[in-house]
Amino acid sequence: MKVGVIGAGFVGSTGAYAMVLQGAASEIVLIDINRKLAQAQAEDILHATPFGPSARIDVGDYPDLVGTQVVVLACGVAQKPGETRIQLLDRNVKVFQNVIPQVLKYAPEALLVVVSNPVDVLTHIVTRLANRPPGRVMGSGTILDTARFRALVGDTLGVTSHSVQAYVVGEHGDSEVLCWSSAQVGGLPIEDFAAQIQKPLTTDVKAKIDGDVRQAAARIIEGKQASYYGIGAGIARLVRALRDDERAVFTVSNGDVQLSGLPPVCLSLPRVVGSQGIISTLKPTLSFSENQALLKSAHFLESVILELGFK
Repeated sequence: MKVGVIGAGFVGSTGAYAMVLQGAASEIVLIDINRKLAQAQAEDILHATPFGPSARIDVGDYPDLVGTQVVVLACGVAQKPGETRIQLLDRNVKVFQNVIPQVLKYAPEALLVVVSNPVDVLTHIVTRLANRPPGRVMGSGTILDTARFRALVGDTLGVTSHSVQAYVVGEHGDSEVLCWSSAQVGGLPIEDFAAQIQKPLTTDVKAKIDGDVRQAAARIIEGKQASYYGIGAGIARLVRALRDDERAVFTVSNGDVQLSGLPPVCLSLPRVVGSQGIISTLKPTLSFSENQALLKSAHFLESVILELGFK
């Protein structure tokens, strides 16, 4: 499968690298306003192909997107000192207003995957700009937060994260919601599993996991300036599910919320993903407090979108 990646910075290039290692794409086109950067990233990734699945890595421009089935949008600008969130968003909106028409011109049938932050607001804006069926546009949403949640629960309980079924929903950000009430390990409710192995999930243990999930990005950025390995692997895994029509469940961001009381904004819920994009949105089992937190998260995102004028 041919995949386009717009933006060859830390996240875009790591996503491309992970796609090569996972064999998620047979051809990748890197596009960046800084062509020298894109060229360097492509050459470096190419040198990894002898150690894994074969793939073609090209540097190009928008016309080279012809034939792509998925376009990953990792473009955007960084926040300036003293700049507000809305000012940053306003500048990134202008970037996407330039990028999306070009993508649609040369890859009109491609699935669009937004990974630039703030991902929920930008996914909402891309959906409006692209004027396409909502299921054909998705944001990476809380796939990384969900992975962090599963990894930390697994580490705490002494099991592989692959045996943990748990979701983070809502905004990819401070108002996200960890769904403890529906979390399972090995098919058992998480509280039952923890009790059986004599590692009870006390309020303090849950609070630590919650805090570690929420603060992960800040800790990583403080230590090495950016977070990109986790989301890079997540991008590759999502692209593989799209390529193979897996009908796998991911907490991607989309505007099809289907839950009573939620405003029509893009946020993350468990969604079935296949070759046509988002096939269906699932309603997770939430406690009263989790449901209230999800509503609060959704209304926060709505307030940002209204402030930008993109209702």
